[in-house]
Amino acid sequence: MKNFILSFFALVVTIQLSAQYPGNNGNKAGGQSAAIGHLYGRLIDSTGHGIAEASVLLLQSKFDSSSKKKKEILLKGLTSTSNGDFSFDNLPLFSNLIVRISAVGFKISQQSIMLMPGAMDKDMGNIKLDIDVKQLQNVTVTATTSALKMDIDKKVFNVEKDIASAGGTAVDVMKNVPSVQVDIDGNVKLRNATPQIYIDGRPTTLTLDQIPADAIQSIEVITNPSAKYDASGGNAGILNIVLKKNKKTGYNGNLMAGVDTRGGYNLGGNFSVRQGKFNITASVMHNSRKSLTTGFTDQSYFFGDTTTNINQNTTSKNNGGFTFGRLGVDYFLSNRTTISLTGMKMHGDFSPSDISNIATDSIYPSHTIQYSGIRNSTNSRTFDGNGVSFGLVQNFVKDGHQLTFDGNYFGGKNKGNSLYSTDTYNANNDFLYNTTQQQISDGTNSFFTLQSDYTNPITKNLKLEAGLRAQITKTSQNSALYYIDGSNTKIPIENSGINYKNTNNVYAAYATITSSIKDFGYQLGLRAESSNYSGDVTNTGQHFTNKYPISLFPSIFLSQKLGAKQELQLNFSRRINRPNFFQLIPYTDRTDTLNISRGNPDLRPEFTNSFEFSYSKSYGKKNNTFLASIYYKHTDKLITRYLDTVYNASLDKNELINTYVNANSAYSYGLELTSVNYVTKWWDFNLNVNLYNSKINTENLGIASQDAMVSWFGKMNNNFKLPANFTAQLSFNYQSKTNLPVNQGGRMFGPPQSAQSSSQGYILPFWSTDIAVKKTFLKNKSLAVTLSVNDIFRTRSNEQISTSPFFYQDYYRLNNPQLFRLGVTYSFGKMDVTLFKRQNKNQGQGMQDAGQMMQ
Repeated sequence: MKNFILSFFALVVTIQLSAQYPGNNGNKAGGQSAAIGHLYGRLIDSTGHGIAEASVLLLQSKFDSSSKKKKEILLKGLTSTSNGDFSFDNLPLFSNLIVRISAVGFKISQQSIMLMPGAMDKDMGNIKLDIDVKQLQNVTVTATTSALKMDIDKKVFNVEKDIASAGGTAVDVMKNVPSVQVDIDGNVKLRNATPQIYIDGRPTTLTLDQIPADAIQSIEVITNPSAKYDASGGNAGILNIVLKKNKKTGYNGNLMAGVDTRGGYNLGGNFSVRQGKFNITASVMHNSRKSLTTGFTDQSYFFGDTTTNINQNTTSKNNGGFTFGRLGVDYFLSNRTTISLTGMKMHGDFSPSDISNIATDSIYPSHTIQYSGIRNSTNSRTFDGNGVSFGLVQNFVKDGHQLTFDGNYFGGKNKGNSLYSTDTYNANNDFLYNTTQQQISDGTNSFFTLQSDYTNPITKNLKLEAGLRAQITKTSQNSALYYIDGSNTKIPIENSGINYKNTNNVYAAYATITSSIKDFGYQLGLRAESSNYSGDVTNTGQHFTNKYPISLFPSIFLSQKLGAKQELQLNFSRRINRPNFFQLIPYTDRTDTLNISRGNPDLRPEFTNSFEFSYSKSYGKKNNTFLASIYYKHTDKLITRYLDTVYNASLDKNELINTYVNANSAYSYGLELTSVNYVTKWWDFNLNVNLYNSKINTENLGIASQDAMVSWFGKMNNNFKLPANFTAQLSFNYQSKTNLPVNQGGRMFGPPQSAQSSSQGYILPFWSTDIAVKKTFLKNKSLAVTLSVNDIFRTRSNEQISTSPFFYQDYYRLNNPQLFRLGVTYSFGKMDVTLFKRQNKNQGQGMQDAGQMMQ
């Protein structure tokens, strides 16, 4: 498969353009329809050759108040190019337009058309002119929008009204998306499992806090991905972040700024200019972060007749930020062909710090030893990255018929320096000694992706989609740990550092068929994937390699439309979650002596079979929506974090090690209810409730399986339209007691971010409330000011319990409660959607790869 894919991609030079961030200008003053439409096509003769110098007139039908009749008024006119192309920009919506074509030797041709939101970019196709050809039938384009759109393999939630996230990041957006749970670290869960994050239909290495909220148009919740998507990801689904695209003409842009009560701020802007066949865009964004986290960790260790109790109270601060710049050029070869080139650069600098007060009691049969300590940790992390992407999009005459090629490269470097200083005191609070350690690290990342997608609506009711993908990832990292003695000399700690490099390759091909028979629809898909990785621990000479042969991943989606706007859906898919290099490498990280971690080279991939049955109904004049889903997932060889005890010969004692293991299996099932309701003209809300049960079978690990737990999650978002151009948003969230999510990734180096064993722990209940108010100014509402408050009642905490026969841990944190954020956005320019179809639908990959080193 590797040779086939690479040979195929060698035929083309590809890549894509990163997504562009538009502003929001609203409609023109006076209630006029916005001039944002685009209409184009090609004139041909009976032999298929283009007709040049034909007269193409665009008329607008208007009501004449004096004559009380409709009149056709000339709106625009042009002559076709040498190949027969014609194109009109800046056309009004909701207007009756008439295209009248005349050429010497040909009969006059005339078509009527109306451009509407959602179908503002109209390709009239090849228009044949012939003296025998009858006048073409009129065409009317219509579209509707809804807060919840249900496709055959995904649910799309429109987040344009989410004012609470203005000036924030994708983390803030996800807090208000139905079905999605967000913890205080910005980690997301979908049905109590960690999903894959996509941007514009492609896997991303960016974290959610690296994606500006103002750049997001909608969130696609894909609970059971089809064969079109990467098979990796295990038992979780996909959250696809659809970014706003630059759909404007002439010169335009927007400016954004914001500040919060922690002292963080954001500044950004983008500018676009289009002239002839060129479109040039530039954007710069800076986001400064300042966060405060407080919490405690209570741990008890049970070894033989000895019990050790450790209590930590920690205050953490994080100061820093990142800057991202991008410059892109599109060249329109024709109305249907676009090539793109984009370059980008980014820099980040962060300085997190912790202060921990630690109390330790070692209880022996005959006596107790007490110690206390104060640990200060200061860290600095920097990264620099550069990327380039190219892209080609070829649209054909038939609507929806498209071929895309894209490729992306991103490379970067990162550096880290951490200092851990601990003062130890006895029971009388007398100072005993100081221990200081320093960890120095650096690394590189490179990502290269080639992909092609083909879509062909063969008939009105039959669509073929197929694609190829190759992804090559290379990573290197060097890390060393030192003791710092009294003279400030660094003394290397033996066997504590690691230098490694690894390469990971994934090759894939897929095909899906979507069709319908009256009210019954189906989609059948099959994906083939193979992968391999190799890794070297260069300071020890260890070499690791593994090849995963071609595996097949089918998907089936069935839908049946009923009367009264009702629909049933049933789907099935098979997916895989391969252990990554960080989960496999047998390196013991002792950076935090209270949280030691190590990989497991014996891990095997896990396979998940997922089933889902859904019922949806739209009702009422305002298109209210109700959606109910029953789901079941079963995973074999589940990869989960596990807390084990290992004897340390050099220290002559047992140690607790956080590692990864394959559990026998796991299952989860549940019922999810979603409702979107438009109560009045000024109030609408959406409600989401998920009742679920899950269990991990750990009998193969020699321990009793944790009991299955019935849990539920609820979320309600309210939107209010107030007088004087004010809007408001009020959100509620509740999470009951639940098992820890599995597959939280392979972050192996540095102190862990949560309780360690998803097969041996649970999360206590919590709830939260957010509120935001927005005011727009100026005639076209181009200036907006937003004030939001996060976690009003200081209740969005995170408390996790982990247990085993030799260990107990209570882990609690509260992050940035009652955070006030003030944001201002100003948009300028006029909108045009002519770029929407021309842009590569896979925009954003280069920017996505940029985030890997930030994790």
